[in-house]
Amino acid sequence: MLGARAAGGAPGATPGALVARGRRARTRRHRTVVAVLSLLVAALVVVTLCVGERAYTPLEVLRVLLGEQVPGASFNVGVLRTPRVLTGALVGVAFGTAGAVFQTMLRNALASPDIIGVSAGSSAAAVVAITMFGLSGPALSAVAVVVGLAVAVVIYALSWRGGVHGARLVLIGIAVGAMLQSVIAYAMTRAGIYDANEALRWLTGSLSSAFWATLGPLAGSLAVLVPTLLVLARRLPALQLGDDAAAGLGVAPDRSRLALLVVAVATIAVATAATGPIAFVAFLSGPIAHRLLRGTGRLLVPAGLVGAALVLGADLVGQHLLPARFPVGVVTGVLGAPYLLWLLARTNRSGGSL
Repeated sequence: MLGARAAGGAPGATPGALVARGRRARTRRHRTVVAVLSLLVAALVVVTLCVGERAYTPLEVLRVLLGEQVPGASFNVGVLRTPRVLTGALVGVAFGTAGAVFQTMLRNALASPDIIGVSAGSSAAAVVAITMFGLSGPALSAVAVVVGLAVAVVIYALSWRGGVHGARLVLIGIAVGAMLQSVIAYAMTRAGIYDANEALRWLTGSLSSAFWATLGPLAGSLAVLVPTLLVLARRLPALQLGDDAAAGLGVAPDRSRLALLVVAVATIAVATAATGPIAFVAFLSGPIAHRLLRGTGRLLVPAGLVGAALVLGADLVGQHLLPARFPVGVVTGVLGAPYLLWLLARTNRSGGSL
């Protein structure tokens, strides 16, 4: 009887009942976290639509969204703010979910696309396309997506030694990212003033180029990629057990890992092509969601909502709460850099490896 109480159950509770009770508790917590994060994202959307150089009431915003003509608000809310907030939410979900897939699958908190060079591939391609070929719009996005995927394949191939180990992929990704940063620096030194300014704005991660014309391709791409990622992520628990255990459970580890990487990289590349590499959103979303869930439950949906909240909140701060206006990537960089330093210091103190 004392053993049953110590296990957290009522006297006479069977192990099966305790397992079922724990599963229900995890499910309730997961639903609670998702509901709270969804409300937070919705609140940030409303606030972002209402505030600005000219503030509007939620009722005026609702009238605009329903198609009514409201003097001033129809342009500010309908043309400027709505595509910006929707783009911010979509890329936040993309960065959050894809980053959580990388970190979970490779079992390394540093295995985030913006740390291991995947985002740098899209960034280098975009800067070269802007400064040397004068590309913009859909052509620029297409180049960023294709090169981002190609760089991810190179990193994966260089990391392969009878399998992909998380620490090896992180180190190789950091090295490839450093090489790509030199490409970016070279392209910037050869660029004209206008092209350099455009490339620099893109590199910081900004929502200033978010309009209805760019929102459609972004939403259409993510409507396919994110659900695909969620379906493929059902294999993550088996992959975390190791290749032999995953194979015993009927999951082909190499094929599953490659599929997850391809879809996750495509998701990151599409989001990066739309707004530039918004720093540390992919890096922070998974750990924050993990702490909210207390280490239990499915991670991807909460991580996506955390990513959306980070982007929208950072954009709100950068546009309205600081003495000058800053791109969203500057604010997220300020948030993410201290966490990266803390993570590295903690790893060093514990004697662990990357």
